[in-house]
Amino acid sequence: MRPFKNIYHTMPDGTLKHINPLTGTEVWTVPDRAHRPLNKAIHQPQPLQTANPENYCDFCQTNYLKTPPEKNRLIQTPEGKYEKLSHLAPDQLTNTKAVFRRVANLFEIVTLDYWLKNHGFKISDVQSKWQKDYLNHPQGLEHVLQITSNKLKLIGRTPEELDKMPQAEKLRFAESFFAGGHELIIAQKHFKPGAQLDTDLVSSGELTNHEHYQYFLYTIDALIDIYANNRFVRYVTVFQNWLQPAGASLEHLHRQLVGIDEWGVSIESELEIVSENPNIYNEALINFSIDQNLVVAENDQAVAIAELGHRFPTLVVYSKSKQVRPEEHSPEEVKGVSDLIHACHAASGNQVPCNEEWYYTPRDSKVLMPWHILIKWRTNNEAGFEGGTKIYINPVSPIAMKTLLIPRLQDLSQQGKIQNIKIGDECQTQHNPLLYGKK
Repeated sequence: MRPFKNIYHTMPDGTLKHINPLTGTEVWTVPDRAHRPLNKAIHQPQPLQTANPENYCDFCQTNYLKTPPEKNRLIQTPEGKYEKLSHLAPDQLTNTKAVFRRVANLFEIVTLDYWLKNHGFKISDVQSKWQKDYLNHPQGLEHVLQITSNKLKLIGRTPEELDKMPQAEKLRFAESFFAGGHELIIAQKHFKPGAQLDTDLVSSGELTNHEHYQYFLYTIDALIDIYANNRFVRYVTVFQNWLQPAGASLEHLHRQLVGIDEWGVSIESELEIVSENPNIYNEALINFSIDQNLVVAENDQAVAIAELGHRFPTLVVYSKSKQVRPEEHSPEEVKGVSDLIHACHAASGNQVPCNEEWYYTPRDSKVLMPWHILIKWRTNNEAGFEGGTKIYINPVSPIAMKTLLIPRLQDLSQQGKIQNIKIGDECQTQHNPLLYGKK
């Protein structure tokens, strides 16, 4: 691994070369290579044909039956409290409005068959009872058969094949709706209140601070449940794709969780480096960012930096907590991380395609990493040069990214849309602020 002092330097012509100390990814930022204004619409905005209640996509509130059965939903009571309702019957779905919903992904990355055939996974008694109860409900059976038929059509089954397929076989395909480990957390709103254009979408940054915090808590609750229901899961990866250039199939706010039976190459290689220097997140990333003036924002619980050595312009929020997994954080610590992530999304705007990726210490790892979340702006495309050299051209340098964000964060703060966050030069981060693994 290269010394930290050589991972970030500017050439005489102005080309910035930077290398991520954990991944080894080499990135060049070439002067005048590209420029993309913050929150520039990815297409020409069009007048919106409003629908109330919303009916713009399969995730909207009028289409509860166009997704697999709900594992649970989060609602807000008239008193303003948030409550979780689990395993609702089909005829109960319209009795409440779901602030967030948790459903199976129709097309799993890691399938239920994968767990059944490779690990001898057994569906839990709770999941089995829910499936039985749901299918015993006339509307439930109809719902599941309809969703299953739609899925089979999309994977190439003909109408004739579907007509000949026994109901029991169709229902076998539906078992993953109840016991699979690839899930979606779906937000309530598609467009902002009073939306007039088709670009007035509700992104993470358009939620309020408190709504975003509930989104985080609800995601962590789902993460815990996936681990609890499948003892073969070694890691639950959590991510969010926003807008089509970032991989979103529907431009309706949602987050995904996938249980896998390994850590993944990224986590494995990162932890191998961490084993050699347990304090590397502080030394090579946070301390380095302090010295290079790359700290974007912070609060008592977390710090956000414009991080070097990423293929795309990338913000990273690091938890300062001693705890190393999301579910081990206190509510206050989760709120701090959530507030910074929310602020970063709000400052980026709802027209910047981005991926949100969560990283944390696997449950069976003795080597510790802090909980941290990457927000990658998908505003540039990889090309032949990158493939041939493994040197990536990122048109936005870390310092340029920070310079873009600071005025926007300050404006949002003045409007009261983000709170209790120090921005730019207000940050007083001391060296080694991350306490991960400390007793």
